[in-house]
Amino acid sequence: MSLLTIDFLETIFKQEKETSLSGKWIRFKDIKNLFKKYEDVFNVTQIGSSEQETPIYQLKIGSGKKKILLWSQMHGNESTGTRALFDLFNCFLNSTKEELKSVLENCTLVFIPMLNPDGAEVYTRVNGNNIDLNRDAVDRKAKESKLLRSVLEDFNPQFCFNLHDQRTIFNVENTKNTATISFLAPSEEVTRALTTGRKETMNVIIAMNAMLQNVIPNHVGRYTDEFYPTATGDNFQKLGYNTILIESGHYPEDYIREESRKYTFFSILQGIYYIAKNTDFTSYKDYFLIPNNDKAFYDIIHRYSDSKNDIAYQFKDEVIMDNLVSTLVKIEEESLKNKFGLHEIVFES
Repeated sequence: MSLLTIDFLETIFKQEKETSLSGKWIRFKDIKNLFKKYEDVFNVTQIGSSEQETPIYQLKIGSGKKKILLWSQMHGNESTGTRALFDLFNCFLNSTKEELKSVLENCTLVFIPMLNPDGAEVYTRVNGNNIDLNRDAVDRKAKESKLLRSVLEDFNPQFCFNLHDQRTIFNVENTKNTATISFLAPSEEVTRALTTGRKETMNVIIAMNAMLQNVIPNHVGRYTDEFYPTATGDNFQKLGYNTILIESGHYPEDYIREESRKYTFFSILQGIYYIAKNTDFTSYKDYFLIPNNDKAFYDIIHRYSDSKNDIAYQFKDEVIMDNLVSTLVKIEEESLKNKFGLHEIVFES
């Protein structure tokens, strides 16, 4: 199946992790000076600007016939994929490993590491005009949506990687395990038909999941494939561009998502390596062996002897005086009987 070993992935991640990037709040000012160090190895270009005129950059590398487009932070407050991409850039910049050489010989890679810098600046999902770019694939009202579509059509990739973060509420179905990484082969229409493109997308996800099961077994979920008519992945898949959605989720005690960052990096590198090494993407059935995501978690639950009085809380992130602050918000729910807390505090009556 062309799987990378965990020893290889652990070693190269430790060597090449971009240490200047950490924490959940990653803004354009955090990455703008990093582009310079890649210019000798990558083709680095400003391809446009955001609604508020912040530059949007693209990095291109490789000489192979297989084309792969990857983008991150189309939601400004979802930066785990961005950090993982810069870790990957360092690998191509510094390493001569055969696995990486194989990728560059067989593939041409285009990266947009921060599609929504305006949202990133203020840590919001939406862009500078309050538009959710992941629900703007049809109307394309936002400059950033037009730019992404332009890159897509000009580059004409065989595969796309759409990188997101998911909330701490998600568990792997029928377990008490957090969904640290979740995958999706988006539907192309409401019946969720298994088209050729979806099957090919599922095939790559199977390889990424097989690798992850060797390092975080039973912490990988399958994101809902409900069809969203205006969503980016659904529309790109419908247009014939195989689109792999990676949702970086919670790992125990990892609220700043540094462990999730590592497993996102593992997933991306495994995915592009698998594409580089394979020509047959027809096998898809094992995709459905990946358990669904479920929503069984809250960040904190206060448990009482009378379970009717149990209280759940979720952290809410917001920018206050130029600092990202997490505050607990009480959740109104009738019963917490079948819910779990990432942390639970038991009060004796």
